[in-house]
Amino acid sequence: MRILVTGAAGFIGANLVLRLIQEEPASDILGIDNLNDYYDVSIKEFRLARIKEACEANKGCKWEFVKGNIADRQLIDKIFAEFKPEIVVNLAAQAGVRYSISNPDAYVESNLIGFYNILEACRHSYDNGAEGVRHLVYASSSSVYGSNAKIPYSTDDKVDNPVSLYAATKKSNELMAHAYSKLYNIPSTGLRFFTVYGPAGRPDMAYFGFTQKLLKGQTIEIFNYGNCKRDFTYIDDIVEGVVRIMRHAPERATGADGLPEPPYKVYNIGNSNPENLLDFVQILQEELVSAGVLPEDFDFEAHKKLVPMQAGDVPVTYADTTPLERDFGFRPSTPLREGLRQFARWYKEFYLS
Repeated sequence: MRILVTGAAGFIGANLVLRLIQEEPASDILGIDNLNDYYDVSIKEFRLARIKEACEANKGCKWEFVKGNIADRQLIDKIFAEFKPEIVVNLAAQAGVRYSISNPDAYVESNLIGFYNILEACRHSYDNGAEGVRHLVYASSSSVYGSNAKIPYSTDDKVDNPVSLYAATKKSNELMAHAYSKLYNIPSTGLRFFTVYGPAGRPDMAYFGFTQKLLKGQTIEIFNYGNCKRDFTYIDDIVEGVVRIMRHAPERATGADGLPEPPYKVYNIGNSNPENLLDFVQILQEELVSAGVLPEDFDFEAHKKLVPMQAGDVPVTYADTTPLERDFGFRPSTPLREGLRQFARWYKEFYLS
């Protein structure tokens, strides 16, 4: 297969490419990423270096990386024309809820214009009778559930109440993909990820930011006075879900009106076990001490502050993964302590060795 992965230097993208190199050695994999400086570029370079090493260690590996922006229409059209991807996994996006409040332009460019370019390229991959893209898999987010009071969050729930521009762009992605699936019979699957964490993750995520602040002797802020719960999902579980789903595109079918039924699906990928933020911080600090990131006598209580909820945030995220279990026989299950242990060990090696 020819597989295009956008956002290939990102947290999920890089781990997906590593998995594909191991399990799909005969596939051609092309990655694209603009390597922007939203967070520490050295982490993105670290991920790309791991991919290069894995490819060199796997005989017959076919991996190519393009530095570029999916908002660049000419570049995307060129990649589709020359590479002719059979599977497209669109993980490129401007992430982060709070950053969307201070820098909305980045979200419009990447999450709306960039995704539109991907959809148009998929559409035209069928030109002149070509087989074209067999499956478009794209990242959505648990943020689309916004202020929904019902939990756990189900893909059957209405998601019309976003509380951030980031969430609004991700909901827009789902609507755009549905329209293109209906109009052009493009098999597409959206994945609503729930609080992804793990080694070499995003520094803007709470567990990473807390670690950096504690190392500097700064105070960490725990929002909503600790009355928040998050469905933390370990990166390996996320990748397992993506791999299973990308291999099984929604089936094309014709409706009673003689027109295509949209071959379109959306799934939650979450741990289905929301953790209280205070418990999360307790486990994190224990694993940071165990890994030697922080000293055993570190005074955590002196570096912890309970504060009100911040704009754009929600008190709880909780994934109903019943459809994922039903269709793919998989449910994320990595315990939070195990995931944070792996992160702490990586952090020690990457920053302190």
